[in-house]
Amino acid sequence: MAVQVHDLIAARKFYGELLGCPEGRSADTWVDFDFFGHQFVCHVNQEKQAAPAFNEVDGHGVPVPHFGVVLDLETWSKLAERLKSQQIEFVIAPYIRFEGQPGEQGTMFFFDPSGNAVEIKGFRNLDNLFAK
Repeated sequence: MAVQVHDLIAARKFYGELLGCPEGRSADTWVDFDFFGHQFVCHVNQEKQAAPAFNEVDGHGVPVPHFGVVLDLETWSKLAERLKSQQIEFVIAPYIRFEGQPGEQGTMFFFDPSGNAVEIKGFRNLDNLFAK
């Protein structure tokens, strides 16, 4: 996955320090991260403007487009607590969807400093990722 950011220093602080994603290769105009086991690259575009749309899902305005990752529920819960303690501004605060159903999941949405929407999901049972 690759996204545009307006500032690599802010991207490094957000993805590297706040989210805890180790940094990989980089150059003056890009940096890649280990985004929970997936390659994630931030490319500089100083003219990038945040202008997300929102789609109604379960009574919440979900930012579109967005990207993210699926974690086990314990890792998701720890990350949610770390983000809360750092007073991140959530678009959708961490909560549990489909409680008691096969697709039970934790979800949260927030923006990075360049306005890219991020969704982090957590499943008690990762085998139920696509359960109906």
